[in-house]
Amino acid sequence: MDNPIIKLDGAGKGFKLRGNKRILSGLINPDWQYKKAVSNVSFSVNTGESVAFLGPNGAGKTTTTKMMTGLIYPSEGEIDVLGYEPFARDRNFLKNIGLVMGNKAGLNWDLNARQSFELLQKIYQIPLPDFESRVSEMTKLLEVEKVLNTQVRKLSLGERMKLELIGAILHDPKILFLDEPTIGLDIASKKSVRQFLRHLNDKKTIVLTSHDMDDIVEVCKRVVVIVEGTIIYDDSMANLNQSYSHTRYAKLEFADSLPTKKYLMQYGDVVSTDANSISLGADKSKIMNAIGKISKDYPLADITIERVPLELIIQDLFEGKK
Repeated sequence: MDNPIIKLDGAGKGFKLRGNKRILSGLINPDWQYKKAVSNVSFSVNTGESVAFLGPNGAGKTTTTKMMTGLIYPSEGEIDVLGYEPFARDRNFLKNIGLVMGNKAGLNWDLNARQSFELLQKIYQIPLPDFESRVSEMTKLLEVEKVLNTQVRKLSLGERMKLELIGAILHDPKILFLDEPTIGLDIASKKSVRQFLRHLNDKKTIVLTSHDMDDIVEVCKRVVVIVEGTIIYDDSMANLNQSYSHTRYAKLEFADSLPTKKYLMQYGDVVSTDANSISLGADKSKIMNAIGKISKDYPLADITIERVPLELIIQDLFEGKK
């Protein structure tokens, strides 16, 4: 049974920008222009869902996340999160959401991690036994027990992001909003963060914005795509992948010269090319026959065939191909 705890109905956000950029005349005649970052966005998120919120740069993802968390107010429409209007910033609302932004610091850089957590314990009035239990459990899961007494500014990016995650959920919020939580992390740190988020989703609702498709695949079960401030896709990850189930993606590495794009287009869609290889998308019933014909004209050094990567599926959505 649906139990929405996030509801957006025609939500939008516009900004007033100065068209006249000149220093002096811009003060007298600013030539104000109104730009819509988000327009008529409507969707809901149910309790326990893990939702990926995707879109190209400038699509309105972060603006929408900020509206849902109360950082900015909507210019139009309505937003309801846990029964509250987010920008009112009711104390009970703030106690039930957590927010991590990969390019913003949430912990105090002049304190060590332990001191930062203790400050949060006071702010959120977390019972001390619960606080100690959560810090112990989560630092072990993320393998950061040894850096708890290190000043935040001296931590590596991976260590800091793990601790930012812990700080965002110490007060046991019902919803966790994540904006690029693995940006800049190494492979090992990304893996650790994703495993932790999967563990959290058993207990919390997650709304995730990321450009890293591995974040999306491993954490989320639903995909919402926004382009130019408008939602163009909202469905399950399984259905999104199913829509491309008939297609295969072949990377062909050539022994000598590469065929022209015009030659390859008779066999499928040319996805990309580099110095000695091309990536070709084609119907799975035709891909092997196409490779056989191509190899007769242009000797192949290697072949890799796989399902269409999520990154390319999402790109097709951005470009209106699906």
